[in-house]
Amino acid sequence: MSIKLFEQKEMRSVWDEDQEKWYFSIADVVEVLTEGIDPPAYWRKLKQRLKVEENETLTNCHSLKMRSYDEKMR
Repeated sequence: MSIKLFEQKEMRSVWDEDQEKWYFSIADVVEVLTEGIDPPAYWRKLKQRLKVEENETLTNCHSLKMRSYDEKMR
């Protein structure tokens, strides 16, 4: 895992060598974009609203485990 800084805020990221792609924690991205106090709750609510509107997220993908700030893989 790697930590990137964006506007003074940490964003967790992982480099996938096979696909040659960076993956970022959506909770960290949401926190930077919204400056919210509970980014995971914001993301859950957004997904719920999109589903009600029949406008789901672009891809139905599995979560990628990343090390959380308490050092656990989540």
